[in-house]
Amino acid sequence: MTHSRYSSVAIALHWLIALIVIGNLTGGLLLDTFLDSDDPQMKMTGFTIIQLHKAFGLTVIVLTVLRLMWRLANPAPALPDHMTPFERLLAKATHWGFYALLLLLPLSGWAMVSASAKRFPISYFGLFDVPYLPVAQSKVIGGFMHESHELLGYGAIALIALHVLAALKHHYFDRDNVLARMLPLVRQRGR
Repeated sequence: MTHSRYSSVAIALHWLIALIVIGNLTGGLLLDTFLDSDDPQMKMTGFTIIQLHKAFGLTVIVLTVLRLMWRLANPAPALPDHMTPFERLLAKATHWGFYALLLLLPLSGWAMVSASAKRFPISYFGLFDVPYLPVAQSKVIGGFMHESHELLGYGAIALIALHVLAALKHHYFDRDNVLARMLPLVRQRGR
């Protein structure tokens, strides 16, 4: 059976994950501004941001696993017939690249905290502490994981930009339903 739009579950997971990731990327980019400040209030805000950053990152792992399980059980709608083989390959690579980034980005942050000599607690929204990953506490490993986390974050920003531009291209230039099938409450063209 083929379908023309994503399910409500897929749409909800997509937008929930998108909001969290955009918030976490923003927080990650602004974090040094707060933590490097001489103002104690700014520093405290920075510590709050980093705790939320960690908790939301762990949430992304759980939501992404759910999204992957849902996707495997409920395939995506078919791509439009007018798309070239290269566009189809790029669309599939982008989607699977997102899944990889949505797992690797928070896992690298978790590993970074776990490898740190300081080992600040990983509090899940103040409800409980999350255990550290079984990695050696090492400046070298911690530094590598920090760099990995940062590079993956910039990779996520680039992939998000590509994803948004492709969605806008489909909507405004190709005039197809690729964007509409992922937007809640939006009626598809020609339906």
